[in-house]
Amino acid sequence: MISIFSAMLEFISEAVPEHTISIIGIAGLLFASFTSLFSVVNPLAAMPLFLSLTDRFSEKERIQTAKKATFYMFGILITFLLIGTYILSFFGISLAGIRIAGGLIIMRAAYSMLNPETGGKKLTDEDTAAAMEKEDVSFSPLALPLLSGPGSIAVVIGFATQATNPGDYLINAASIVLVVIITYGILRLAPFSARYIGPAGLNVMTRLMGFIALAISVQFILSGISRYFGIGVIGV
Repeated sequence: MISIFSAMLEFISEAVPEHTISIIGIAGLLFASFTSLFSVVNPLAAMPLFLSLTDRFSEKERIQTAKKATFYMFGILITFLLIGTYILSFFGISLAGIRIAGGLIIMRAAYSMLNPETGGKKLTDEDTAAAMEKEDVSFSPLALPLLSGPGSIAVVIGFATQATNPGDYLINAASIVLVVIITYGILRLAPFSARYIGPAGLNVMTRLMGFIALAISVQFILSGISRYFGIGVIGV
């Protein structure tokens, strides 16, 4: 996805001032990273489980749970953005390998979103039942694995492998912050939104996010293959 914006910048580089190109580049990277992460996190699909797990809570407790869950989510994602590549290097995992593996993980999640009635779940029935008995569900299972599971972590590590300077890290961190803020807003308004969106509307939006996530997963895999064989750079 980021490669598309790179091609656009190259096309208009001779027609606009340099500082304008820089602004467009920043906006393009922010948009690409935000849409990639948001589609995989898919907080809209998390609403029903969030409401189910917090059904016994008061309104104040539900808001506090949403706030803590998104705070933990931010901590997990920003940590993997900053040190994820170092962890992989420690275990001797190549960037090409992590992109292909991340693409496969995202593809599995995307397939589940494209088939919300029959697809897989981020939480098993046993995990959901166990969570019902917990007093605090903000970290597990809400933050991990519901909101910041393997798919979103793979996307964030993909950001890190693509970053070439501190500015790229700042832009990707900004996209994480935006996704976290929007996720909190969605969970905060979940009781109100669920009544108006309904199961049918939720399925449509989940399928849309699934299609975007599927495209991202394919791009991750192609990028990993191209890097491994040295046949060009296909950005994500």
